Amino acid sequence: MTVYESDLPGVGKKFEIEIGDAERLVIVTHNTGKREVFLKSTEGADSEKLFELPDRLARTVGTILEGAYFQPVQSEEVETMLAEGTFLEWYNVDDQSEIAGQTLAGARVRERTGVSVAAIERDGSVVPSPEAETVIEASDTLVVIGSQADLHDFEAFVSTDTSHQE
Repeated sequence: MTVYESDLPGVGKKFEIEIGDAERLVIVTHNTGKREVFLKSTEGADSEKLFELPDRLARTVGTILEGAYFQPVQSEEVETMLAEGTFLEWYNVDDQSEIAGQTLAGARVRERTGVSVAAIERDGSVVPSPEAETVIEASDTLVVIGSQADLHDFEAFVSTDTSHQE
């Protein structure tokens, strides 16, 4: 899959994504936040407008598409790029994890790996911006933010399964 990005001076940015054969999905993100989505059937063809979304709705649809609301397949982690080199990921805490049963402060997550824990999903609810005294429990899902290298270091704390580590 190739993504082509171009500036639209005074308008915003245009992204073209190859989706199969010669088809491309074209997304125009306006400076106002509005998104327009087009389909281009062949490389030289005109784009056909499919729909338009305001900023907030576009962000909601985007999180649904990336799997943040629901993942149709079992996955150990979900990765979202916030900005170049900064990622938001979800990690499940194994029963045998080094940090299970420790507080965030006691585990020294940030000092040891460089990531920040943004939220904890536990028993169907979310603990946003957990305090340093929050205890990490086995079966928690930790939502963390950091660089790819920091996230790789963090993965060793939460999982005893090394089959998906680089």
